Amino acid sequence: MASPNTFGELGLSIIGLGAQYPPNSLKPDEVHKLATKYYPDSPAMEKVLSINKYTGIDTRSSIGTSDHPIVNQPEAPSIAELHKTFISDGVPLAVEASRKAVVEAGIDLSQITHIVSTTCTDSANPGFDHYVAKGLGITHQVEKALLHGVGCSGGLATLRTAANLALGHSMRRKPARVLCVTLEVSTTMVRSELNSINELQETRIGACLFSDCASALILSNGIGSSTSEPIYELLGWEHSIIPDTEDDLGFDVDPVGWKVVLSPRVPKLATEVLRPSFADLLESVPGLPAECREAPDFDWAMHPGGLTILTGAEKVMGISPEHMRASYDRYMNHGNSSSATIFSVMDRLRSKDMDAISPGGRVREYVVGCAFGPGISVEMCMLKRNMGPRGIQTPPETDSEASRSEVGEDVDWASVESRESIPGTPGSSNAQGEHKPTLGDDIFINEALASLELD
Repeated sequence: MASPNTFGELGLSIIGLGAQYPPNSLKPDEVHKLATKYYPDSPAMEKVLSINKYTGIDTRSSIGTSDHPIVNQPEAPSIAELHKTFISDGVPLAVEASRKAVVEAGIDLSQITHIVSTTCTDSANPGFDHYVAKGLGITHQVEKALLHGVGCSGGLATLRTAANLALGHSMRRKPARVLCVTLEVSTTMVRSELNSINELQETRIGACLFSDCASALILSNGIGSSTSEPIYELLGWEHSIIPDTEDDLGFDVDPVGWKVVLSPRVPKLATEVLRPSFADLLESVPGLPAECREAPDFDWAMHPGGLTILTGAEKVMGISPEHMRASYDRYMNHGNSSSATIFSVMDRLRSKDMDAISPGGRVREYVVGCAFGPGISVEMCMLKRNMGPRGIQTPPETDSEASRSEVGEDVDWASVESRESIPGTPGSSNAQGEHKPTLGDDIFINEALASLELD
């Protein structure tokens, strides 16, 4: 548990945010096209394709479609082929997301002191962060750290690492402007997942959930030249490992990509640890106002690992879908982009249309960030949102305005007809009594989602 700090003592603030999704939006039938083209019918494949219709995701952002050459070879692409596409198609997304964050931060590239990055969908030396720095035009010496093995919790892990680096500079009375970068290209591994379904006859739905994205932020320690006003102040954070769960959640290397490792225990383990982790976070930030004591008193930037994670958090923490409105929005419109999702959620949360559907019409000043990763690791942080114009107005050309989904993100996410696939959320057909899947469908969908959709 982090040591308690007096309010504002850390002096850490997020001064720029950026998210960049690729241009293609995959609907559920894209997986079906590849499955029927390259694999025979089987009970496992039929079940996965049925589940694919009811994940709650309308579209997944991707560097390509089901016609992309890398997923249309006789065999699933090798790691070398996946790496080549990651660099050619993924790194430009990370450069653009970083550029957005730098521009909004109001700093020059020469002021960046550190780059902390993560990905779980590539492994190479030098790492992708080297090429992002090169693509941005950074020519001065910058301290870099590339985190490995942190999966979906990687975004908040980079923020935690950046915070500790920035505090180190503060102790030395030196300015710190840390660029945090996350990049994931997951959709190219669809053939690897379909291979496993076909060969092992396992119910694996990673191909139905994961998407591509890059996101970035700038963390400042407040020392040195003036910058833009904070978007969020970083007040504290917590990192923990659930004991004896390393075999429950992982992402293992394979000749044809990386394979998701998940046990049926994962959703229960994740939701059970939420309340004690939240209590530890509150204890580490004792300067919070008296009215901020319970989970509903905060907005939540939850990594949308899957529908059961979001609905499970609602039940355990006593919060509503509106508390996690940006998480649902990203999940429905873009899918689960692993480590890159959380910064995108934080970016989306501050927009005017998200504020319009806040619980009870009241935007919370304090925000809890949360994500789970292999280990099983739990990452949480406490943010204080700038409630002035910078924290409330939709910033121009941050977020993914150049790559928004066809639905249009200026519309209330809870009222769009095509998003009715998430049961229990405002505006869903299920909430109004319409019946989507049959009872039999519901049973196996829930069983599969309960065991296969966290990371």
